Formats: sequence, structure tokens, C-alpha cells
Amino acid sequence: MTQYGMTIGGESVKGEGAFDVVNPATGQVYAQAPDCSAEQLDAAFESARTAYRGWKDDLAARRAALHAAGDLLMAKAQELAPVLTAEQGKPLGEAAAEVFGAGYWLKHHADMAIPHDVIRDDAAARVEVVRRPMGVVAAITPWNFPLMLACWKIAPALLAGNTMVLKPSPYTPLTTLAVGELLADVLPSGVLNVVSGRDPLGARMTAHPVPRKVSFTGSVATGKRVAASAADDLKRVTLELGGNDPAIVLPDADPAVVGPKLFDQAFLNNGQICSAVKRVYVPDNLHDELVEAIAACAREAKVGDGTVEGVRLGPLNNAPQRDRVAELVADALARGATAVTGGKAVDGPGYFHEPTIIAGASDGFAIVDEEQFGPALPIVRYASVEEAVERANGTHFGLGGSVWSADEDRAYEVASSLECGTAWVNTHLALHPGQPFGGFGWSGVGTENGPWGLEGFTEVQVRHRAKL
Repeated sequence: MTQYGMTIGGESVKGEGAFDVVNPATGQVYAQAPDCSAEQLDAAFESARTAYRGWKDDLAARRAALHAAGDLLMAKAQELAPVLTAEQGKPLGEAAAEVFGAGYWLKHHADMAIPHDVIRDDAAARVEVVRRPMGVVAAITPWNFPLMLACWKIAPALLAGNTMVLKPSPYTPLTTLAVGELLADVLPSGVLNVVSGRDPLGARMTAHPVPRKVSFTGSVATGKRVAASAADDLKRVTLELGGNDPAIVLPDADPAVVGPKLFDQAFLNNGQICSAVKRVYVPDNLHDELVEAIAACAREAKVGDGTVEGVRLGPLNNAPQRDRVAELVADALARGATAVTGGKAVDGPGYFHEPTIIAGASDGFAIVDEEQFGPALPIVRYASVEEAVERANGTHFGLGGSVWSADEDRAYEVASSLECGTAWVNTHLALHPGQPFGGFGWSGVGTENGPWGLEGFTEVQVRHRAKL
């Protein structure tokens, strides 16, 4: 049975216990991961605290180490892809792209400037504003993009001079553990520690006295608990908590052009992306044609084990998520909506659900109001653009949104009215390591990526030097 060790102080460490890892394509246990004890967690944080003393003082070494780490991940993309597919479910090509992209994220950040501003320099004084590292960071990542989202945290945190203890989701621990072992060859001992385990490991991390910041990506409910726990010690937090991204199609759009793009941006990673398209608002004049254009893509998408050639959509990552999607679809159908394609979970082993296009739903349906995080997309009619914008904004979430039109300027104008962290025009899910990523409302606190995300791993220090 496949096993990987935790990385603590640069060494591979077995857990005091172990827990099962399930292949979502089969629903069967195929590996085990170490279950970190409280004592081992203490050791990981102490290792990070010790490493911080030297790591924070050598920016050139940090840049070189991040480049080396990025190069290593990019070189190992094909080797790590089967590990990621087996635990997460995504097709092999997407898994390799995630590993390669994670390496690219590290290398991009390696060359990023750390702000240092002189705000006064006159006869009386010189005043500088510099960014200092915080110390040790606790990072907790989800199961949908375990490696990419880990590197969204590793790259800026380490560049800024922090050290880290990282915990992946217990649903997808293996690739992150494997990467921890790999990067131990290019990062100084203790700079990046990787632990794994079931509850209450995450809660122990956020309550632990050593870390000065918690960076968390996951559900709203868990994010609220993280924030509450961190508040007791006044830890800084970055919380990326998901979204319910709307896509508004304007009346002049071409359904034949827009439909396949919307399908791609809604169903990538089987819909398990926080900033994927989650609901589509379409005018009456385009409704039937656009529904059919998107449904045609769903009918053509091959569903199956991610290791099989030609598979477009793998399984949902875990049984609770598969059941959640099935319940939202069933609720919509019970309330009078129609499944133009799909409509139910797939019988048999594994956590598969048919790619489902829902027509006839509206605001007030759970599948429209809540984040489904899976292969089910509601398409909602609207009468006016103003109404569509109001309905798109009528949510606790505010991660992203997009507007689609043949008139780019008109689409930009409408997109500017969306209350969300990223407003796209004629695209969606366009992300880059130099571009900030964050949301309004329940979509989170703080920003990731770009210089804005980097600053989130620093504290501001004013250096005021009086001149005699």
C-alpha cells in the first residue's frame, strides 16, 4: 500500500498513526497517510521557528531556493501526475498541468520585488517603510487543487522570509507529502514542513502558539472557525472561502461562441473550482439556443477514471461532495426545473455524477443561491440587464463574475457593476501569479497572488532616522 512520510525539519517522518486515502474513481482505499500527533506538530512548528532565524536574513538565497523548487516541480510534473489523479480524480493531463503550474508559481514569485519605500528624506529625517516577515505561517489547503493552492501560499510566504508548516486536506494528502519530500533537497531544513492528518489537526494548527499567520483555503464554515481560533492569539489570517460566480450573457452574444466557453469555465476540474462559473444568466431571446449549446458540450464530455485516455470529467473527489451535488440537482428538479442533460449520480463504484445542465431554475433555488462545487450548472432567464446584475450581486459570495457580449465596451461597463473580487469580460477563470485573487463578503478575507498577496505575508515597519 502506497505510503509517504511527513517532512519535519528536513527529514521524512512517519506518523504515530495512519489514515486511509480513497481513490475517488473506485471508492476504494488504496493508500495510507501519516496521522500527525500533537507532539509531531509541536516539532514541526519548532523546526520552522528555528529555521526562520537564518532564512529571513538572506533574500538572494530565498530567491535561488524558490527557483530551484519551481524547476524541480516542473521537471517532476509527469511523475507526480498519477499520484494526484489517484487521490483527487482529475484527468492525468490536468494533474500534470497543476504540478507544472505550481512550479511556475514558485518561479514567478522568486523574482517578485518586496516593497521598500522612502516616504521622507529631507534635512530633518529619512523615513522608510519596509516589509518584514511575520515568522512562522500555518497553511491549510483543500482537496480540489491541493498542490497549486499550496504553492499559492508557499511562494509568497517563503519569499517574504517566513517559514511554514503546511497541512493538506485528508482527502488529498499524498501529492503534497511527496512534494514535501522532494523540496527537502532544495530548501533548508525546517523552512517548509509538511504534516498530514485527520481532525483535529487543523484546529490544533490554528490554535498553536507559534504561527503568527494562518493562510486557509476551504469552506465558509471552516473559515469562520479558523478566524475565531486565530483571533484569540491575534494571528493574521488570509481566508479564501469559495464563491458562487455568476456569468451574465448579454442579448447580443453569439450562443455558438459563448456556449462552449461557458461550459469549459464551469466544468473544469469537474466544477470543483471556487471561481468557476456557477450560474449563468441569459436573456429570453438567447435562452433556448444557449442552453442547447452548453448542453451539447455536456453530452460530448466523457466521464470516467482520470487515468483513461479521452476522459474529460473525472469523479467528484469524495462521497459527501458527490451527495451534495446530487441533492442540489434533485431539489431543483423537485421544484420544477429540468435537467436538459444529466440529472443524477452515476450508478456503480466511484463518486461520479452526470454532467448536468439545469433549465427552469431561478433565484431562490438552492442550486442557484448556493455553491454547488460540482458538475451541475443552472441557466437562469432574465428580462433586463439591470435585473441580471442585481440578481448576480444578490449573494453572500463575491469571488468572481463575468459578462459576455459581442460589444466588449458594453460588457466592461456591466462587469464594473459586479460586486466581486475579479470581474472578467468574455472569459472566466483567467488567473496569473502576478494578478491578485480574493473576494468580497463570504468569499474570504485578504488577497492571494501578486504583490498584494505577498504583502499579506509581511508586517509594515517604519524606519525613522533623525538627521543631526
